[in-house]
Amino acid sequence: MISTITPLELDKQGVRAAQWIDVRSASEFAAGHVPGAVNIPMDQIEVRLDDLRPDLPLVLICQSGERARMTAALLGPCRTDVTVLEGGTRAWLKTPLPVVVSTKTRMALERQVRLGAGLLVVIGAVLALLVDPRWLFFSGFVGLGLTFAGLTDFCPMAIVLGKMPWNATSQCKPKACSIGVAGGTV
Repeated sequence: MISTITPLELDKQGVRAAQWIDVRSASEFAAGHVPGAVNIPMDQIEVRLDDLRPDLPLVLICQSGERARMTAALLGPCRTDVTVLEGGTRAWLKTPLPVVVSTKTRMALERQVRLGAGLLVVIGAVLALLVDPRWLFFSGFVGLGLTFAGLTDFCPMAIVLGKMPWNATSQCKPKACSIGVAGGTV
């Protein structure tokens, strides 16, 4: 059984009582995270065990709590002092507690890729039904691209989407811009 903690309990406990690890992707973390949390994405946790402080218990944070639970299971053989933030960052945002925002990206890049690929597959299928059956090859090409990305961890669609204007980081001057605390909305 994995122990959980509510956002208000975690805030009351304070960042010095445990090491807070956000297991979301770097782009999700940049879009808004709990102040004091360190970003170690779930897919990197096993190779970054040395970044986890052995003298402090761990609190794992993700978007909804599910990835944090999965990460806690991965850490099970190594650590018994793991707690999951109940409801994740979504639950934190529903409180009046502060959030650190360092980019204007509102949707994680991985989610943008899933949305884009899904739309391309649907468009290919609809065109195959309504226009010409050869459009099905388009959907197959997208599926092949997703398979390639999964096998190699190289995703051309993510590279293209990462260069889109809505994914650009803020280009403000240091005096006018601070990676600061913004209340409750991301």
